[in-house]
Formats: sequence, structure tokens, C-alpha cells
Amino acid sequence: QVQLVESGGGLVQPGGSLRLSCTASGGIFSEYFMGWYRQGPGKQRELVASITSNGFTNYATSAKGRFTISRDNAKNTVYLQMNSLKPEDTAVYYCKANLRAYNYWGQGTQVTVSS
Repeated sequence: QVQLVESGGGLVQPGGSLRLSCTASGGIFSEYFMGWYRQGPGKQRELVASITSNGFTNYATSAKGRFTISRDNAKNTVYLQMNSLKPEDTAVYYCKANLRAYNYWGQGTQVTVSS
């Protein structure tokens, strides 16, 4: 069983930055495909960014050029560096670990972008 714990959310002004962290316990972290998702008010959950076990990354159009996903396998942690934040980035951010048919989700961390 894999457990994921997100942290780093909060209130930030437009144009500001936040770094989210997601630390995993259980399983072999380096084997997992990791993703960051978000769910804004009244919206469906959507993929923000993902990173393979080999470090290949993929971004949603809305995240390209502003967000960076990275992973530190020694710390069992995946990060999401978010810069130039906009009010529309306001959402609960979740990390997900995937290995073959298995998906594990964290509990989410709130990000609010507001002046």
C-alpha cells in the first residue's frame, strides 16, 4: 500500500510562486509514474503535470512555461514548482502515483491565488 502526503499549498498573490511536495511511503517510489492533478471549484479534476520513472515530463497547456515537475527518488518525493500564478490556478492539488494497474492518491493541498 502506498501513501502519499502533499504539502506546500497556501494563499499567494497573483504572480507569486509556490512549491508543492508529495512524499510517498510504501512501495518502490522510483518505479512509479507520478502526476500532479488539480480540481478547481465546480470543475473536474485535471492533469497538471506528470513525470515518468525515467524523468520524462509532460505538462498541461495551462502549466507549460510556468510550472515544473521534478522528483527526488532518494527522498521519495515529487515536486511541483509553480511560478507566475494566476487566480485560475486556484484549486485543490493532488498527487497520484501509478504503477501498472494501481493508482494511489494523496489527500490534496489547497492552493488559492488571490490579491
